[in-house]
Amino acid sequence: MLVLGIDPGTANTGYGVVRGGHGALNTLVECGVIRTKARDPLPARLREIHEGVAELIERHQPDALVVEDVFYARNVRTTIVLGHARGVILLAAEQHGLLVNEMAPAEIKKAVVGTGGATKEQVQFMITRLLRLKTAPQPSDAADGVAAALACLLSIGVPRMESSARVREPSRSIVRLPVTRLP
Repeated sequence: MLVLGIDPGTANTGYGVVRGGHGALNTLVECGVIRTKARDPLPARLREIHEGVAELIERHQPDALVVEDVFYARNVRTTIVLGHARGVILLAAEQHGLLVNEMAPAEIKKAVVGTGGATKEQVQFMITRLLRLKTAPQPSDAADGVAAALACLLSIGVPRMESSARVREPSRSIVRLPVTRLP
């Protein structure tokens, strides 16, 4: 099973593609961030995120997409803007016929570390161990996307949904990070 995990954000949307499940060893396929320009208006940034996620779906053809659920920030505007980013991610998944899992941050931490109150450092440590990597994915947004995908695989299996994607030329600037594994 191939899972695309997304950590939504309007500046940096982290992602991780992880293969595994059903007793197989989990393997990191790719991770990175979709970056938008801070000076661009929100609608343009949302388009960039949507097109970037659509490109990832088309390239990897994942079996499922998991996105971090809404958390409630002290700043209401931050929560609302994050909701916009999640909306375009969910739209991209729906347009491609993917089954979507939404997991709360504490649920992701519990699946990966064993406790919902784990720190970012503990999550990154466990990602490194579980995926047999030399170092944790960087930046932390990418690591959060990987954690979401891994949490989905460690939780319950997700049935495959057929994709109805039409192929388009990539138009996004997606930063792919190298995957370094332990021998």
